[in-house]
Formats: sequence, C-alpha cells, structure tokens
Amino acid sequence: MKGKNSAGFLALIIGIIATPFLVTNDYYLGVLIFAAFNSLACIGLCLLMGYAGQISIGHGAFVAIGAYTSGILTAKLAWSPWLAMLCGILLVIVIAFCLGIPALRLKGHYLAMATLGFASIVHIVVVAAVDLTGGPSGIVNIPRLDLFGYVLNSDRQYFYFSWGVVALGIYIAFNLINSRMGRGLQAIHGSEDAAASLGINITSYKVQVFMLSAVFASVSGSLYAYYVNYIDPGPFDVGHSVLLVTMVAVGGLHNIWGALIGAIFLSLLPEFLSFLSEYLEAFGIEYQPDFDTLIYGSILLIIMLFLPEGIFKGITGSMGSVVSSVKKSLGRTAGREQ
Repeated sequence: MKGKNSAGFLALIIGIIATPFLVTNDYYLGVLIFAAFNSLACIGLCLLMGYAGQISIGHGAFVAIGAYTSGILTAKLAWSPWLAMLCGILLVIVIAFCLGIPALRLKGHYLAMATLGFASIVHIVVVAAVDLTGGPSGIVNIPRLDLFGYVLNSDRQYFYFSWGVVALGIYIAFNLINSRMGRGLQAIHGSEDAAASLGINITSYKVQVFMLSAVFASVSGSLYAYYVNYIDPGPFDVGHSVLLVTMVAVGGLHNIWGALIGAIFLSLLPEFLSFLSEYLEAFGIEYQPDFDTLIYGSILLIIMLFLPEGIFKGITGSMGSVVSSVKKSLGRTAGREQ
C-alpha cells in the first residue's frame, strides 16, 4: 500500500478508533456495525467487478451461506464460532470454484443472470430446508464471538472488531491490487484478448478473484450472524445482492475506497430518511412511507447522472480541481508581484 492509499488507510484507522468516543448512542453504533458488514462484502465485490470486470448479482448468496453455516454449526451443533466461520469460508470457496468455472466463461448480462439465478436458488433452499435452516422462522441462540475467551458483548467492542476486520480486508485488497495478480486482473478488465496474448491465464485469475470475493462475503455473513444472534431468510433475498452491487456502483466501481464509501452511504441513508420523516412530522407535514422509496431513488438517480464514476471519484475530482485552481491563482499572483 503506497502514497495516498497509505494516508487513507491511516485516516480510516484513526476514524475507527475515534468513532465510539464521538457516537455514544448504541443504536447508531449498531447502524455503523451493519455498515461494516456491507463494507466487507462490497470490498470483495469491488475486486471482482471493478478490477476484474466480472458482473455478479449473486453475492448476497455467499453472505447467506456464511451466516447460515456459522448459525447452524454454533447454535445446533455447539461448534466454536471461529471454527464455524472457517467452515463457512471453506464452503463458499468450494461453491465459488464450482460455480465460477462455468459461469465466468460467460460475459456481460449472461454472467449477471447466472449469478442472479444462483442467489435465487440459495434463497429458495434456505426457506425450504426447514429442518436444517429453520425455514422462515430462522435460527436463534447464535452465540457471540469471543477473543481469547473474552466475549464481545457490547456494541463498542463489536464495532472495533468488525471495523478492524474491514481494515484488514482493505489492506489485503490493496496488496492484491498492487501484486502481479492485481495487474493481471486489470489487464483482463481492459481486454481479455490482449491479456491472453500476454500469457495471462484468464480463467484461473477470474476464478481466483471470484473465490476471494466470496470469502469476503462469507465473513460478512458470519459476523452478521454472531452480532444479531439470530438469522432468517429475509435479509438474504435477491434484493440484498442487488443492494451490494448498487453500493459498489454508487461509491465507485474502480476503487476500493469508493466501495467503502458507497457501502457506508447507502447503509446510513435509511437512517437519514427516518430522521427526515420525524423532522417533517414535527412541522405538521405527514410523511408517507412511499416517500422513502421516492427520495431514495431520486438520490441514486442524481448520483448516477452527475457522478457516473461514483461518489469517491466525484469528491476527489472536485478537490483536485479546487487545489489546481488555487495553485494557478497563486502562480498568477506571484507572477504579477515579480
């Protein structure tokens, strides 16, 4: 990790350390913890979509597999949460490998439809396999994580842990991007034919990054299960897969920081809309539930129209323009003085 990314990573660490001292309300800390789960899944999805150029609308399925594997093994078989999480990781690696070899030979919307179908199948299985998954009733009594015998009981403790995992995920992602494999993935994104002519094993690289992105999603699901201590099929429907893709696209497909910002922004947006409804009602304006969808959709539309490369690129581009304008102004001033 070099240059601006190192500075950004340091700022992230400082922000993680400082946030619980600034946000003392457990409810809002909980919202930020859920943002961490989404961020982790989006980092892996960004590697797949933004750097390898492969479209997946099925990553919510890997989140579900991680969550249900951890939930079943801990709540029903009394396994260690860490061992259960490891089993979830191994399971999604096998599934991603088996799915990736045929699916990643597809391109464009065909690949998107294949992954979408996979997400639908996983959701149907989770609902239908009542004896294993609890069906619509879900799984209860999932234990909390513990570190060296110390159980993470408070939201502050889980905040530090979950965002520490996100920081680790970002570190791994940037090291991958700057490696030979990362450069190969970017070459594949640019042109598969050109990458193949350079001797890059396209199928191997695409399957590997697909498996890695699935691991990020699985860990996200396990952390979710251990935090809420209960899971049901509701949060893992196809809509969640679409939401993850939207988060990456809104933040910026081609940058890990963009995926992080998009995940945080769309995780916090429903809370902002809830606050807005209370504010309007205080002024006697009746806030209809449909307004959430209208405002949510309008915000996304504005972002995609005016910031097509994502929030991160728009912010950094604007800041760069301002800095450039200031430098030019200072240069002209200095020239007049001479």
